[in-house]
Amino acid sequence: MSFCACRLSFLASVTMFQAAAKTLSASCQAVSFSIRHYCRKTPTKLRISEALSGAKLGENVKVQGWIRSVRRQKSNLFLHVNDGSSLQSLQIVAGSQLSDPLLTFGSAVEVTGVLKESPHQKQPFELEADQLHVAGECNPMDFPFKIKERHSLEYIRQFPHLRCRTNAFSSLLRIRSEATTAINSYFKENGFVQIHTPVITSNDCEGAGELFQVEVSSENEEGENFFSVPAFLTVSGQLHLEVMSGAFTRVYTFGPTFRAENSQSRRHLAEFYMVEAEVSFTQSLEDLTKVMEDLFKSATEHVLAHCAEDVDLFHKHVTPGHRDTLDVMMKRRFLVITYSEAIDILSRSSQKFAFPTNWGCDLQTEHEKYLVKHCGNIPVFVTDYPYDLKPFYARDNQDNPAHTVRHVYPVKMLSESFCSLHIY
Repeated sequence: MSFCACRLSFLASVTMFQAAAKTLSASCQAVSFSIRHYCRKTPTKLRISEALSGAKLGENVKVQGWIRSVRRQKSNLFLHVNDGSSLQSLQIVAGSQLSDPLLTFGSAVEVTGVLKESPHQKQPFELEADQLHVAGECNPMDFPFKIKERHSLEYIRQFPHLRCRTNAFSSLLRIRSEATTAINSYFKENGFVQIHTPVITSNDCEGAGELFQVEVSSENEEGENFFSVPAFLTVSGQLHLEVMSGAFTRVYTFGPTFRAENSQSRRHLAEFYMVEAEVSFTQSLEDLTKVMEDLFKSATEHVLAHCAEDVDLFHKHVTPGHRDTLDVMMKRRFLVITYSEAIDILSRSSQKFAFPTNWGCDLQTEHEKYLVKHCGNIPVFVTDYPYDLKPFYARDNQDNPAHTVRHVYPVKMLSESFCSLHIY
């Protein structure tokens, strides 16, 4: 082979080697890019309440929720997003290139970006967005609630599928959720066993009012009872708990109860959740009043600690001036008076009552309100009622001729909810 032929062959080999090296380099770069993309850290998903607390500050995060307000500027886009975990909304700051006509009040969005400290005093943190995705569209013209407009409760109630997005209803539901947690926690920490009493039952309860009867569908034969006896929605789990108290020293139930009262007042709801407890081997009524007072105060403390902003909303717009009354209730011991003392207070009052206040009469709402006001606007326990006013199983005090029973009734608890305990 001549020298020229060998030189050409060598040059061809070098050219092929260089081409192969370039191909390998390009492949490595592609592999390297692919690996870097695959290993990139996924944004941490946060609730709005977590973002507002500064969790994952400086990190790449994702939030999801519904737009409460939209403000577009020449170079920036500002959104307020809420997911129901907090009364406050999180401000989203994005470049104008991320603006989308579908970003409207009420639409559902997913936002990814970096959580940063906000330069504004009214909001500690904000999310600097790099991705905005509209998960659910909303036509603001058809949406029944408008930006920066306060709607009455009567108007909001017309839209049961959307009213939970308003501040009033979302705050109420968060408070109810925390109160439920606090009630169950109190009983668990104090050794109570939770009993799930039947919702459909043939039992009644003394003084419970009218019942809703449960009927089978029209496919069954006319007049036939599903359980062979008439069945009703429960008005109380008391009788079932009383049976359980023969095997457990402390039991409670917390569930739905129903009353068919023909009334539209807040004291006669058709459906509500009721707390009932039974305590065995008690020494005095103080064993019961302590449970009721401690339950009320521990649940209230829990709600105030976990729903401070929601409670403030109600103090400001629903029950102004009520905060001072609540503070007094939390600081003072609840008062315990006998039925005879209550009648004496009512009899010496200059107020004219529609119902009589002589010894032996049952206490009415007007009497309860006066007693609470007379005692400093704190809950009052009335004990030792006349024997004839209470059910047969109330313990007889054997104090003739007065003839009273060891019974306690909480007068005007703050929430006006039902709470009952019995002594054995």
